[in-house]
Amino acid sequence: MRPLCLLFDCDGTLVDSEPLLADEMATSLNAVGLPFDAGDYIGEFRGARFRHIVAELERRHGEVDAARLDPLEREMRRNLNRRLATDLKPIEGATEALAALSKIPMGVVSNGPETKIRTSLEATGLAELFGKCLFSAYDAQCWKPDPCIYLHAASIMGFAAADCVAIDDSLVGVESALAAGMTVIHLNRFPDVEETPEGAIGITSMFQLPTVIARLSQPSVMVN
Repeated sequence: MRPLCLLFDCDGTLVDSEPLLADEMATSLNAVGLPFDAGDYIGEFRGARFRHIVAELERRHGEVDAARLDPLEREMRRNLNRRLATDLKPIEGATEALAALSKIPMGVVSNGPETKIRTSLEATGLAELFGKCLFSAYDAQCWKPDPCIYLHAASIMGFAAADCVAIDDSLVGVESALAAGMTVIHLNRFPDVEETPEGAIGITSMFQLPTVIARLSQPSVMVN
């Protein structure tokens, strides 16, 4: 078998945190006068950095006092972490897929802070599968769709980008991993409204993942 490293996105790929995140964002952003509905996150901003969302909303609706943004984000994340710890569930099929793939080196690559990643994985019983292999864009200071976050994770894991398979549900994440030169599996949970980008492998359920990884592990399979 060809050696592989699996790099998973967190929100929307391993854990069903996006509805909670979208709800907390809507509460916080509306409080400072930036019109935002939870559906806006799912429909337009899924996977994007929080400050990117703020900047785009300010472009559309006018700037808010910059001094309010840091406290706003801290409060939003405190509220979110409380809800993640009690209400979060794994994405359907994620627990089973990870169990089937547990002998392969795995890491988590997220645009979110490490505390959020860890809270999410612990709340859903997935933390022990990844250990310390959690890679936050806040620590690396580079965010998807920039490829540097995936390249950073590959380097720390000790794998060339060409030997990594990234599993990501968001288009910004898929774009990031493709630009990094990795094989990319797009978990397309909304196939009726979203297309898998060219160059990525599309699946619609995490239950499909072990079969795809088994195929990619064969020496005859070329990696992009």
